[in-house]
Amino acid sequence: AELRELARGVHPAILTEDGLGAALESLAGRTPLPVELDVTDGRLPPQIEATAYFVACEALANVVKHAHASRAAVSARRRNGLLVVEIEDDGVGGARAANGSGLSGLADRVEALGGRLVVESPSGAGTRVVGEIPCAS
Repeated sequence: AELRELARGVHPAILTEDGLGAALESLAGRTPLPVELDVTDGRLPPQIEATAYFVACEALANVVKHAHASRAAVSARRRNGLLVVEIEDDGVGGARAANGSGLSGLADRVEALGGRLVVESPSGAGTRVVGEIPCAS
């Protein structure tokens, strides 16, 4: 249900009110496997926070649906003028950002802000999704 709301552009209230860190903490708490968090403090412009949240939300949804993972990790840190949001799991790998997939839609969203999305998912070795979003801070 949350992904459908996000697809329609409805942001969770916690993202709007308390920021990316709180929203990712809430998301991790609702994910049915352990999720380790490492999130930068402070607020960023709303569109950057929303895009980072969408990346994490879609990537974690894919972990739950497809990865057969026992754990995941989410990091969102500022680095060299970018917000780098990274989601890793220890699942089966094999994820692809093919046209029409949720991951390709995320790539479009990140690229619209001048960033890029990278998916590394060798078969049998887990998946790593990295979104690099310019934040000029």
